[in-house]
Amino acid sequence: MALDTTHTQATGTTTHPETPAPRRAPRRRGGTRLWVKIVITLLLIVEIYPLIWMFLTSLKSNSDYLNRSTWSLPSTWEWGNYAEAWTTGNIGLYIQNSLLAVVPALALMLLLGTAAGFALQIMVWKGRSLTLLVFLTGMMVPPQMILLPLFTVYFQTGLSGTLWPLILTYTGTGLPLTVFMMATYYRSVPRELFEAATIDGAGILRAFWTISVPLVRNALLTVGLVQFFFIWNDLLIALTFTNSQDLRTIQVGLLNFTGDFGATQYGPLFAAICLNVFGTLVIYLFLNQKVMKGLTSGAVKG
Repeated sequence: MALDTTHTQATGTTTHPETPAPRRAPRRRGGTRLWVKIVITLLLIVEIYPLIWMFLTSLKSNSDYLNRSTWSLPSTWEWGNYAEAWTTGNIGLYIQNSLLAVVPALALMLLLGTAAGFALQIMVWKGRSLTLLVFLTGMMVPPQMILLPLFTVYFQTGLSGTLWPLILTYTGTGLPLTVFMMATYYRSVPRELFEAATIDGAGILRAFWTISVPLVRNALLTVGLVQFFFIWNDLLIALTFTNSQDLRTIQVGLLNFTGDFGATQYGPLFAAICLNVFGTLVIYLFLNQKVMKGLTSGAVKG
């Protein structure tokens, strides 16, 4: 205080300490975070509880399912329902047919879609914008409009009674979305890489296979997984083009699932549904991180 008084007397002026600015009250983030956690917990319960209920129901006998409460636990844990679903319900055959239809369709779809996306975004030629617009219009055509003409074509060409109608139809209906998504991902790929490869003497095919495909592998995985779920869960197309039990896919098989003497056995039925649902869920959880990378890789144009 003495130093301050001397300084004031020497200068002949009176100094006033600056008034500190009022501090803003800190935002209460704890309450917001609590509400976010509550909402996330409720969403998890809504998503996970049906899976738990379905799994518990798959372990019930028919009498448990029909005579006891829906929410009750099994009185006896019928693990044999899964074996019965696999053998009596022919779920193994239906899964095999689904794989035989899905895998070739995905391979054709990704090959053609990646090549088309490369040609539409990396290569320079007249009319590529109009060609991309034509592919986009294919996304607006409902599959229901083309099923009857396709059925006639497959019948006249002798493809009925095989899995080829499913493979060709899945490829054709999924190709517009695949081309659009791959063209979007190719926008983020620097053109300088392909220009340098051309200067080094690389041709179009070499640039496509050795440069472009490794750069968009996460995008390929993402598009492939999205299309896999679309095809695997399809019922309308499979129900239209499969005319025998030996060609049924998993969704058609679940629709026509019956036990002994044509009666519906609910335990094996839910066991078959669990095999279908949890199998695809494991695939998604295993590839989740790569799918997230693929979804964000084409978000910003390079």
